[in-house]
Amino acid sequence: MTGRSEGLGMTAASLGMTVSSESRPGMTESGTEKLTRKEVVVKNRSARGLVGLFFAIALASVPTVALSAGLQSDVVNELTAVEKKLVSLAEAVPAEKYGWRPAEGVRSVSEVYMHVAGGNYMLPTMIGVKMPEGITRDMEKTVTDKAKVIENLKASFAHVRKAVEGVPDADLDKKVKFFGTEKSEREMLLLLMNHAHEHLGQSIAYARMNGIAPPWSEGPPPAPEKKAAAPKS
Repeated sequence: MTGRSEGLGMTAASLGMTVSSESRPGMTESGTEKLTRKEVVVKNRSARGLVGLFFAIALASVPTVALSAGLQSDVVNELTAVEKKLVSLAEAVPAEKYGWRPAEGVRSVSEVYMHVAGGNYMLPTMIGVKMPEGITRDMEKTVTDKAKVIENLKASFAHVRKAVEGVPDADLDKKVKFFGTEKSEREMLLLLMNHAHEHLGQSIAYARMNGIAPPWSEGPPPAPEKKAAAPKS
């Protein structure tokens, strides 16, 4: 570590490791002071402590990487993964089941999918992203056709990904209004992701209650059983 020590000005003298020229009875050899083992240990420990302190100060002065780096990309990737599952599930559910609901007053199958789509359009408005023309708050009730629901679901995820990608790092800690409270734009990005995941879980439960397994959870079909060979006569 010689080169590094010299570059940092870390000489023995600067670390308090000077050797006194004052002679002591019984401790000189050829005119040079000979330190006892105990003194050497004490001085070395002091030196190590000073070196550790020096590096701690040096590291503290190094700029740290912002925690927000890559957040937008991570959220976009997660939204894409959720979309893939939601769309595949929506495609697996028969059209006649789109009006099914587990109880009166609870969202139907199609309404859950359209609620996710509506969230993908509405939540980004909190961070200044405008909804596309033709998007209305009552689409949960008015769009019930399977093909139209899937079309809207896909379009909404394309919109929300673009909205997330457009958030600059400098705005992540900016506060925005959210139903009477304040949230940072960082929190809003996480909320977008959580909202989609929440209703993916709801849609999975709906599908299971109707005997439909999520396509991504199904394994390969079982191999046909081999028939035992007939005994030779």
